[in-house]
Amino acid sequence: MTAHPAPQHQGRRSSAFSRLLRYGFTDPSAAGRLLEAPELAAVRDDSVLLEALGATADPDLALTALVRLAEAQDEDERHKLLSTLITAKPLRDRLLGVLGASEALGDHLVRHPRDWHSLVTYEAADLHPTTPEFEAALAEGIWGERGRDRPRPDALRAAYRRCLLGIAARDVCGTTDLAETAAELADLATATVRAALEIAAEEQPTDNAACRLAVIAMGKCGGRELNYVSDVDVIFVAEARDGTEEAKALQAATRLAGRMMRVCSEVTAEGTIWPVDANLRPEGRNGPLVRTLNSHLAYYERWAKTWEFQALLKARPMAGDAELGKEYVAAVTPLVWQVSERENFVSDVRQMRRRVVENIPAAQVDRELKLGPGGLRDVEFAVQLLQLVHGRSDATLHSATTLEALSALASGGYVGREDAKALDAAYCFLRTLEHRIQLHKLRRTHLMPEDEPDLRRLARSMGLRTEPVETLRKEWKWHAREVRRLHEKLFYRPLLDAVAHLEPGSTRLSAKAAGQRLEALGYADPIAALRHLEALASGVTRKAAIQRTLLPVLLAWFADSADPDAGLLNFRKVSDALGKTPWYLRLLRDEGAAAENLARVLSAGRFAPDLLLRAPEAVALLGAKDGLQPRSRAALEQEVLAAVGRAADAEQAVAAARGVRRRELFRTAAADLIGAYGTEGHPAEADRGHAADVVGTAVSDLTAATIAGALRAAVRDQWGDTLPTRFTVIGMGRFGGRELGYGSDADVLFVHEPREGADEQEAAKAAHAVANEMRRLLQLPSSDPPLPIDADLRPEGKTGPLVRTLSSYAAYYRRWSLVWEAQALLRAEPVAGDAGLGERFIELIDPLRYPVEGLGEDAVREIRRLKARMETERMPRGADPTTHTKLGRGGLSDVEWTVQLLQMQHAWHEPGLRTTRTRTALAAARDAGLLATEDAQILDEAWVLASRVRNATMLVRGRPGDTFPSDSRELAAVGRYLGYEEGHVGEMLDDYRRTTRRARAVVEELFYGAAG
Repeated sequence: MTAHPAPQHQGRRSSAFSRLLRYGFTDPSAAGRLLEAPELAAVRDDSVLLEALGATADPDLALTALVRLAEAQDEDERHKLLSTLITAKPLRDRLLGVLGASEALGDHLVRHPRDWHSLVTYEAADLHPTTPEFEAALAEGIWGERGRDRPRPDALRAAYRRCLLGIAARDVCGTTDLAETAAELADLATATVRAALEIAAEEQPTDNAACRLAVIAMGKCGGRELNYVSDVDVIFVAEARDGTEEAKALQAATRLAGRMMRVCSEVTAEGTIWPVDANLRPEGRNGPLVRTLNSHLAYYERWAKTWEFQALLKARPMAGDAELGKEYVAAVTPLVWQVSERENFVSDVRQMRRRVVENIPAAQVDRELKLGPGGLRDVEFAVQLLQLVHGRSDATLHSATTLEALSALASGGYVGREDAKALDAAYCFLRTLEHRIQLHKLRRTHLMPEDEPDLRRLARSMGLRTEPVETLRKEWKWHAREVRRLHEKLFYRPLLDAVAHLEPGSTRLSAKAAGQRLEALGYADPIAALRHLEALASGVTRKAAIQRTLLPVLLAWFADSADPDAGLLNFRKVSDALGKTPWYLRLLRDEGAAAENLARVLSAGRFAPDLLLRAPEAVALLGAKDGLQPRSRAALEQEVLAAVGRAADAEQAVAAARGVRRRELFRTAAADLIGAYGTEGHPAEADRGHAADVVGTAVSDLTAATIAGALRAAVRDQWGDTLPTRFTVIGMGRFGGRELGYGSDADVLFVHEPREGADEQEAAKAAHAVANEMRRLLQLPSSDPPLPIDADLRPEGKTGPLVRTLSSYAAYYRRWSLVWEAQALLRAEPVAGDAGLGERFIELIDPLRYPVEGLGEDAVREIRRLKARMETERMPRGADPTTHTKLGRGGLSDVEWTVQLLQMQHAWHEPGLRTTRTRTALAAARDAGLLATEDAQILDEAWVLASRVRNATMLVRGRPGDTFPSDSRELAAVGRYLGYEEGHVGEMLDDYRRTTRRARAVVEELFYGAAG
C-alpha cells in the first residue's frame, strides 16, 4: 500500500498547537478556535499579539475576553481597537494585562465597549491620579455626557469601574507599586463616597440644608491602603445648621448618610460597588448611625474600649463638611495617643494580640491571608501596637498607613532596620497576593484559591513563570513564616539591642522607651525586667549570642501569661544555674518545643518553677520526645526501689526517693500546664476531665512509689530484707481513689500480720516502728516537697493504734464499725507493701462497704446527718461557701458523698460501682440507670472543675488551698489555667458558681431526697 504524506494543513495545525503551548495557553485547541474568529481576522497572524497574550497572567482568559470585546464593537470601532492594539504597546500591555488578570473587568468592558479608550493614553496626571482626578472622572461619568439619561447610581457604578480599569492596568503592568495602588484605590473610594453623598443631597435637598454632615474614613480606607474589594469603613459626625433643631438635624443627617450608603452598596443593573460599613462608630450596630461631635467625644472619654482608639489611628476626613471632619479628627487624635496610659491597656492589648483563628472555619485556616497565623493582621496589629506605645512621645509615628508607620518605627529605633525591611517585603507580597485574588472576579476574599488553574493565573500575575504553582506555594509559606518569626521579634529585639550595647552609634530604644514597651506588654516591673535582660544578653560570648536569639520569642511567651515578670526572673535563675552546661541553650535553640514549653512552665505560677530550680537539669524533660508522658506506677516503683537500694542509710535512701518524686512532680505539673495553655503546635487540652484524671493518676502513682521506697528504707535499716511481720499500706481518700492533687496529703491505713513463728509482741513493735519511721523519713526537712502521711481514718482515729493486725481490723469492724467508717473504706486500695496482705484486707472490707441489700434507712439518715454537720462545722470561718472547692455548695464533698451513697446502696448488685474512683463510679451509676444522664454530667462537670481549681491554686501559689486566690495576678493565672483569657476573671467565677449551683441542686435531690 502506498503511503501518502500528511496533509499540509495538519502539519500547520500541529505547529500552531505547539506554538500556543509555548505562549502559555493551557487549552491551545480552544485558543486556536478563538483566533479563527472573524472579529480577529486582521490581527490573528500577528506575532506581537500572541507574545502580548503570552505575557499575561492567563492567556486563555485574556484571549477570550479580547474576542468578546471585539464582538461588542461596531466595525469602525473594532478596527480602531485592533489597529491600536497592534501598533501601540502601552495599550496592548494595559488592556491585555487587565483582561488576563480580571474576568470581572473584562465583563465590564464588554458591557461598556468604548471604555477601552480610557487605557489608550496617559497624561502625566494619569500616571498617579489622586482624589481630585478621580472626582473629575466620576463627575463626568455621572453628570456629564456619559451619564445622561441614566440613573445616577448606575452612572456612578460605570464611572467607578472605568476608573478601576486604570488602577488595575497600572498595577498589573508594574507602573505603580503596592503602596501606590492601595492609595489610588482609597482615593477612588473617597471620590466615590463624595459622589454618592452628592447624589443623596441632590435627591434629598431639604435634609442636606438642615445639617452639616462629615464622613470620616476609617480602616484601610482611612489609612489610604485599600484593597480592590473591601468594605469601606466610615464614621458619621453631624451638626445642625443655623436655625435647625439638633434632633431634627441629626434625623436629616441620618437619612442622608443612609442614602449615601445605599447608593454605594445596592445592587443595580450595573451591579454594586462595595458596602459602606459604619460599625466602627460608638456602640457599633447598637448605636445611632450619626452623632454630634460632642456626643462622639463624650462616648470616647467615658465608654470606649482600647480597640476603638486603635481604630481611630486610621481616621481621616473623607467627604461632606470638610471643616467638621477636621474638627472631629483634631478632637479624637489626642485620645488615641493617651490610650497606652489607660488602666486596662495591658489586659486589652493581650486580648487583642491573641488571634481569633478559632473563628475561622477549620478548613480555611491554612488558606487565610489576612487572619491566619503569619497573616496580614499580624503585621498590622504589631505596627499599630508599637505606634500606640511609643506614639504618645514621638509624633513621627502618627501615620495611618501601615508601611509608612513601619518605616517611621525603624527610623526611630523602635524596630530593627533589617526586621522592618523583611516585614515590609513580606507584607507587600501578601497584600499583592490579596489584590490579585480579589481582582479576578472583584469579590471580597482573603482565601488562597485551591484549584490549579486559579493558582496558575495567580502565580503568573505575581511574575512567577517557572513551575508557577509550586513556586507560589513555597513563596507564600515562606513569607507567612517570616511574618510569624518577625511578629514577636518586632516587639522584643529592640529591647535586647537597648541593653546589649553591641553596635555603638546605632539608633536604639532609650531606657524610657524600653520601659514603656515592657509595661505595654504586661511587665509590672520594667526596670527589673531590663536588668534581667541585660544580665542574660549582654556581651560577646556564644552564650549571650544564643540568648539574644532565644529571648525575643521567650519574652513574647512570657507576656502571654498572667505573670511575665516571674517568667523572666525564673528563666534568669534557670539560665544562671545551667549556663555552663553545654546542652541547655542548645536544647532551647534546637528543640522546637522545648523553649515554648519552658516559657509556659516558668510563667504560670510558683509550684513548677520551684521544683525545677531545685533540680534545673529536669529542663531536659521539656525537649525529650516522651518527656512529658506520665510514667507507670511499676516503672516509678522500680526506679525508687533501685535508688533506695544504692543508698548508704535510710535517710539517704528516702532523700533519693524524694528526688525522684520531685522530678516526676515537675514532669506532671509541666505537662499539665502546657496542656492547659496549649502551644503553637498543640492546642489546649479540650477534655478537662481527662486532664484531671491524668494528674490524679500520676500524682497518686508517684506517691505510692515514694511510700514503697520509704517502707523499703525503714525496713532495711533495722531488719535487713525481712520484717518479722507482713506489712502493707492501704491508700484511703483521694489517694486510694487515685485522685490526688498537687497539694493533697496521703491518707493511709497501716496493716500488719505476724509471720509464722514470730512473736506477736515483737511483730507489733516492729510494725509500729516501721510506720513511725516512714512518717519521719518522709517529712524530714529538705528542699524537696514534703509528703505528709495522714493515718487518722484508722479505727478509733488519732486515739487508736497506728498499726493493727488484719485480725484486729476484722474484730473492730465486726463489733464497733460506724457507718462513716464503712463509707471511708469505699476509697481503700493497697498501695505499697505485702500485696497478698493487701488483697486479704480488701476481701475483709468488701462486705462492709458494699453491704448486701444496701443501707437501711437509719444508716442513710446517719450519713445525711454527718454530711449536714460537716457543712456547718468544718467550713472555715469567713470562707465563701459558693467558691470553696472542697466543702462549698456543689463542691468535691457534695459530689463524692452523693456518689458514695449510691455505691453503698447499690454496689452489692451493680459490680461497676465497686471502684475507688469517683468519676468511674458516677459513670457506672449513670449506666445502671441510678441517675439521669444529665444529672451525672452536671455532677461530673462540677467535680472536675473543683479538682482543677484546687490544682490550679497549688500550681500558681505554690501552696495548697481550697478557694480561689485573692491576689489579682494569681487569680488571673488560675483563670488562664482554666482556659479564660485575660480580663475574664469575673466570668470564671460566675461559671464556677453556676456549675456548682446546678450540682448542688442535683445533690439536694439525690443525696438529701427520699431514702433508698
